[in-house]
Amino acid sequence: MANIPLAQVFLNDEIRQSVAAVIESGRYILSGECQAFEEELAAYTGTRHAVLSSSWTASVSLLLEVMGLNPGDEVLVPSHTAFPTVEPIIHVGAKPVFVDVGDTYCMDPDQLRESLSSRTVGILPVHLYGHPADMEAITKFADSHGLWVLEDCAQAQGAFCRGSRVGSMGLAGGFSFYPSKNLTVLGDGGCICTNDDGLAEGVRMLRNHGRKSKFTHEKVGYNLRFNEIQAAAGRVALRYLDQLNEHRRAVAQRYGERLEGKVELPPVRPWAEPVYHMYVIRTKRRDALADHLQGQGIATGIHYPVANHQQPAITGRYPDLPTLPNTEAWVDQILSLPIHGQMPLEDVDRVCDAIAIFLD
Repeated sequence: MANIPLAQVFLNDEIRQSVAAVIESGRYILSGECQAFEEELAAYTGTRHAVLSSSWTASVSLLLEVMGLNPGDEVLVPSHTAFPTVEPIIHVGAKPVFVDVGDTYCMDPDQLRESLSSRTVGILPVHLYGHPADMEAITKFADSHGLWVLEDCAQAQGAFCRGSRVGSMGLAGGFSFYPSKNLTVLGDGGCICTNDDGLAEGVRMLRNHGRKSKFTHEKVGYNLRFNEIQAAAGRVALRYLDQLNEHRRAVAQRYGERLEGKVELPPVRPWAEPVYHMYVIRTKRRDALADHLQGQGIATGIHYPVANHQQPAITGRYPDLPTLPNTEAWVDQILSLPIHGQMPLEDVDRVCDAIAIFLD
């Protein structure tokens, strides 16, 4: 039998044709395809602006620089997330203050108060695995303490929280188009979405050497631009995103039906419409199960095996790191099962059959 991959890039003839057309056009950087992609991303997300850059990390780093974070400023952020979530905070000289997660693996709003200090300026919740964080509780807390909220939407393009798209509820939202993500561009890429005109303009300038016109540089910027080939691919993929996300939900439903009572399943809040970037189960026999599935030609992943507040790059930098019980326990139990927007349900059944054999 063929191996079952953990994820799969969406690719069709429309994407191939759109990419070929750009190659023939001779225009490759921040031209018409990029402009159209930004407009379509903003409309899809429900914001006035989308600004493309070379990655999520680049986009959010530029955004935080435009926002004017200062050394010593503190940002509340979950520890259980990809390490790039915290990198932009550190790059601008601010400090990540790590918060524990609840059972959806997103930031637990009840833990925010004890992490608050006079130096706290903002909150960076992560819509992890495609399930939205509780933005109502988080923004309510932020508003009551004069803090901004920046959404990490890298794993949740298309998800809803109480009827609103992720990326539209905070000051801005950052998105990733890395090949494993729900919306891909055949390579690295990212964007920020925001309703703030000044932030959008600032990021546009900084990504392109700090200029508004070709030979006038108003800021000292960077070369973190997006390209036309990937924008063309992304524009096609965006038109299929809702369809692909709907299929991810069908895959998740089949997993839930087949694995109920066998392993700890990912919960879904009644106010959430997740998009299942990953389907993450928990079991105390995680490593043995992963080895068993690998032997059956089934790929799995661990997202993430080391909590960020325990990463060497963090422990060597900050002396006053917290104890986070849920995060520290669950990193030894989580296992990501195969899921993508075109995954045959027969493959889901094969994964579930293999898990059942292991558990018997």
